[in-house]
Amino acid sequence: MEVTWKEFAEADSKLAEIGAGLLFQFGVGLAFLATIRKDGSPRLHPFCPVMSGERLYGLIQAESPKKSDLIQDGRYAMQAFPPPREESEEFYLSGVARLIEDPAIRQMVLADAKHIAHESEVLFEFLIDRAMHTTWENWGTPDIKPVHTIWRASKP
Repeated sequence: MEVTWKEFAEADSKLAEIGAGLLFQFGVGLAFLATIRKDGSPRLHPFCPVMSGERLYGLIQAESPKKSDLIQDGRYAMQAFPPPREESEEFYLSGVARLIEDPAIRQMVLADAKHIAHESEVLFEFLIDRAMHTTWENWGTPDIKPVHTIWRASKP
């Protein structure tokens, strides 16, 4: 089961706030997007997510391999860019992306995009089945270890 960003935020507002802070820490959304190629192998892309109407979207150029990957197999993983500081933290999402063709939603997302977006780009909504925030204990020592906060959409 996958949920919208709004539903994720209603289920775990603290984790969603941390996640949005990391995804949009530079003003424009910045993340790495992993998709699945036709042959089943992974592909990794830099990506500019867009938050619009309390939902998570992406505008993708029509010729981009990630567009073809998402149409063929909508599964994705998204990792926010790391913060520019020594004691980093991480935010990760996974789920399914779905193609959005509604002109009103497209216009809303284009208006909310913080990067240079173009009308010709293809719109996807990123539904979430898992979110994870990672911090680090004992940073800078041999005893460093990750501390994960994990959220999963409940199964029907």
